[in-house]
Amino acid sequence: MKLLVIIPAYNEAASIAAVIADVRAALPEADIAVVNDGSADATAAVARAAGPDAVIDLPVNLGIGGAVQTGYLYAARGGYELAVQIDADGQHDPRELAHILQPLCEGRADCCIGSRFLQRTGYRAPWNRRLGIWFFTWMIRWMTGKRFTDPTSGFRAVNRPIIELFARDYPEDYPEVEAIMLLERRGLRVCEASVVMRGRQAGRSSITPLKSLYYMLKVTLALCITRFRDVSAVR
Repeated sequence: MKLLVIIPAYNEAASIAAVIADVRAALPEADIAVVNDGSADATAAVARAAGPDAVIDLPVNLGIGGAVQTGYLYAARGGYELAVQIDADGQHDPRELAHILQPLCEGRADCCIGSRFLQRTGYRAPWNRRLGIWFFTWMIRWMTGKRFTDPTSGFRAVNRPIIELFARDYPEDYPEVEAIMLLERRGLRVCEASVVMRGRQAGRSSITPLKSLYYMLKVTLALCITRFRDVSAVR
């Protein structure tokens, strides 16, 4: 199947070349699109030198939601049947891609999320991340009855119907949890596959404890508003 690897990148000049090289080694048949989200460093130049199939430069920083949706727009217009999201900081190991692509290739799922916690892998997230993951695992289960062990993971694969959906409609800010709920509301099949993730290979994470709290409050409010609308529509 025609496969696109989407790599949203913001100020990741120190790691983007290695990520592209790792993807090429793991999936030589895949196309690679780097979405440079208005970086202030040399991310775009380093990415182009590494030789992906496309580097899409956004004129301003749209955030992770806007960058990822740009990748899905490129995938939709390019006729790709499968798309994979990989972070530009090196945490997502492309050698694990086979695990999240397998359920889609076998027709068992429309979206597969790479989970750090479905099985014991030795990965240890910072306390603020663990708190957010636990909270959203509980919240999604409360809303849908389904348990996702790693709802904030951005390491995920989707098929053509979801590519087309995300090209039209994708959450803007901290989108991972809202994207799961969007797919569940549409009746699409979402599963998880156990993967081993690495630590950030270069640079520093922009998600501080304060931003983690904002993330939890913002996404919780968005999910509650969506649920209220759904209930009101049924009535």
